[in-house]
Amino acid sequence: MKFATGLLAAVLLLAGMGASHAAVRIADDPGGQLGTYVSKFQHLRSSGESVIIDGLCASACTIVLGAVPREKICVTSRATLGFHAAYDFGTDGRTSTNREGTMLLYSMYPRSVQRWIAARGGLRPQMIYLSGKVLQAMYKPC
Repeated sequence: MKFATGLLAAVLLLAGMGASHAAVRIADDPGGQLGTYVSKFQHLRSSGESVIIDGLCASACTIVLGAVPREKICVTSRATLGFHAAYDFGTDGRTSTNREGTMLLYSMYPRSVQRWIAARGGLRPQMIYLSGKVLQAMYKPC
């Protein structure tokens, strides 16, 4: 009887937990196509869930910084953000920088991240990484 009562209490407790109490962990995400990430993070923003960045979040993954409110994001000591210019694939399979896409991507970032990127020469084809104490000064640690 005690087991059944305890089980019922646990089920009721879990059922009462809303989506706003949940957290999405980002780790080892190399990014991908911008459109996919825009949709993913818009849904995440509307869900009210928090984001824990706990490893690599690179390329299109970094738009989480503009899509999810700052107070809903925390970073661990393992968090690393990787930024680069947007690019297109040509018919020959080569990549070329997409200036408009790069400007759009840059505009999605919070001002503190934009300043950090600008101080390193802006978004270029080469990846630049933000991590450690500098990142933890911009976002709350978790």
